[in-house]
Parts: sequence; C-alpha cells; structure tokens
Amino acid sequence: MQYSFRLAELLGHVPDPRKRPGTIKAIVEYTGLDRHQVAALLKNEVKYIPLKALSRLCDFLIEHGHATAEQLPGALFAVEPENFWELLARRRRLEMCVGVRKDSVDHNEGSFVSASDSVLLGELLNGVTTLGGTAKLRAGDGNAASVLSSESIPSPEHLKQSLVWSPGQASDTEVKRRAKSVYDEFSDSKGDKALIGIGSTKSNAVVEIMMSRAFNCDPFESQDAVDSAADRSVPFFIRYRDNDPHPASCVGGLKLSKNDKSEKPGIYYEDAEGKWQFCSAEGDRDEVGFVYYVHRESQGRLEIMMGGFSGRATRLLARALATRAEDFWPPVYENQGIQVGGFIVQFSMPPGKREADILRTDLVATTEVIQIPVEAISRRLDTTSRSKPAAEKA
Repeated sequence: MQYSFRLAELLGHVPDPRKRPGTIKAIVEYTGLDRHQVAALLKNEVKYIPLKALSRLCDFLIEHGHATAEQLPGALFAVEPENFWELLARRRRLEMCVGVRKDSVDHNEGSFVSASDSVLLGELLNGVTTLGGTAKLRAGDGNAASVLSSESIPSPEHLKQSLVWSPGQASDTEVKRRAKSVYDEFSDSKGDKALIGIGSTKSNAVVEIMMSRAFNCDPFESQDAVDSAADRSVPFFIRYRDNDPHPASCVGGLKLSKNDKSEKPGIYYEDAEGKWQFCSAEGDRDEVGFVYYVHRESQGRLEIMMGGFSGRATRLLARALATRAEDFWPPVYENQGIQVGGFIVQFSMPPGKREADILRTDLVATTEVIQIPVEAISRRLDTTSRSKPAAEKA
C-alpha cells in the first residue's frame, strides 16, 4: 500500500499560476522550508518529509483555516489506487456527465440520453460500487483467510450526475455555456473529486473542454488546418463520418492536417516515432472507442473522458470495461505530479446478422486495447524534462 501527500488538495492549489498567487511563498515564509521542497510537496514528488517540517506544515494549515488540529496530520495523506476501478472508487465526490438530445415533439419534457451512453453509465456505476466485481473478495468471508475488512473497501461519498446539451441540440452559445458551467462547478468544488465525461465530442461538449484543458489548447476550435499532424495539440484524432455532426473540436474533425484529407472515419493516434496510426470504424464489423484520464493525485482531482465512435462502439466499450479493466491500468505517463492514461480500443465484430444489435448490451467482439505511447503524450505535456512510463517508475 502506497500513500500520496495531499497538501495541494487541502490548499486548493492548482497548476495555473493565475489561481495560486503567493501559495509557495507563504508556506516558505511560515515554515522555513526550501522553496523547491515546497513545490515538490505540492506535486506529491517528495520521498520523505522530516517530522519537524510536517509539524510546521500542520501549523500553517491550522492557522490559515485549511484544516483542524483533529484532522491533521491524517488529512495530508491518502492511499494511492492500485487498479482502474480503485482509481474511481477512492474519490470522495464522483460526477458523471452525459450529453442530452432533444425530442422532436416536446423539447421541454422529452429530451433524452442515448441508450448506449446509459449502458456505459450503468457499467461505470457497477464497476465503481463493486470494484469491478472484486469488492466481495476484498471484504472476505470472515475466516482466517480474509485479508481486508469491509471498512477498507473504498467507495465515493457523493455521486452526482450532470447533463449537458449535445452539439447541435441547442445554439452553439448555449451548448458551450452549459458545458462550461458544469466544468467550472466541478473545478470549483472542494475536496477529492472526479469528473467522468461520457461520449465523444460529437455528443458531449464537456468532453471537449476536458480534453482542451488536458492539453492546454482552445476548446471548440478546429485544428484541421494545422501545417502538420504533429502540430495537433492532442495525440489522437476522431475523424468524423461525412454524415456525422461536425462540431468544431480540438480533437475531432475531417482532416489530420491541411495537407492530409484523412478520408476514412475512425480514430487516429500518434505512435512513438511521430507517425499516425489508424483504427477503423468502417463497415459492419469495425468499431473503435477511447479512454483517456488525467489524475492529479496531490490535488485529489481526476478527469476521465471515454466514449465510442458510434452507439454500438460505446456498448462494446462498456463491456470492455466490465471484462478487461486491467488493460486500462497503470497510467501510461507520469511526470510533474500528473498521471495520464491514454487508450484506443479497436473492436472487430464477427460476421453475421445485426438486426437485434441495437438492444444488445452483451455484444461480442475481438478487442484490442492500444496504449497511446508515452512519447506521443510527453511531446505535448513535457516542458522541462523527459518523462518515463509509469510502469518503469513503479
């Protein structure tokens, strides 16, 4: 069992310098600690901390109203997750956001969430509350072989669902306003938290904002006209079908670059050498989805984006989470206090009739979970140092 240091969470400290004026300076002046040591503590990158320094940090937190004496020093420490479902279950506040479409008859009362998104939402709830079906094993059966008690099984204290307009279901202004409102409310909430955006940018505008924040680019702005695909801000690209909705997006569009038409619909991702690979969503058999998460352990903040290229792909993704969650762990990238998991999921359906597929939640397909290479992610996130895969650091 490993522990993380949650000083940043207690202080409400975020990486954006505009939102943390004087935080490090104030701690340094009060505690006498070195500035670099404080910065490392805020990033959860310190291997040990002297008791004297810990005591001074506790005094600082108490005096400035960030915690009480009864809460410390325990509030500074948290257990790090050891698998994908535990990553979600250890969050105190878990919010799941889905896109909404308007009913053509009654816009006020008849709006709806797609069936496939509901299936994925249900699988997420099942996985979080049962740890992917392993909670009963962790609780033990009361005999001597039991390792963990039921009290050790993590679960969120607060579950929340939020709804946003899917692109095209309201004016562009209202779609963006609602998505920004939901994301800002999540960002401003206190304590350990997670936001899961369900669906691609074609169906959930919050996913667009989450992806843009993950890679420090502008949301709702197409990057189809970049000179080279290497200039794209995000290391994967959702190529819309010609008859799909085409919302302007930092991660979706019709061309990888101004000189690359990328005519085949599906998901492209950049490999370790900088070349772009293609996962198909063409024909009756090929489907593709994605899972991408950004975990800032020291801040107690997790953001997950996941969805399928189509409704069928989304249902296949739900089944992959139910049966192969271990393939989405550990994170691909770790550096500067951030852990990132980036995965493309390619499905190949067996040949046969498809008449009843729309109502099936137990679809069977050959499934390949592809890690977005750490090199593709670090090329966009690293600014001062090279990163190593999380698996190599363990």
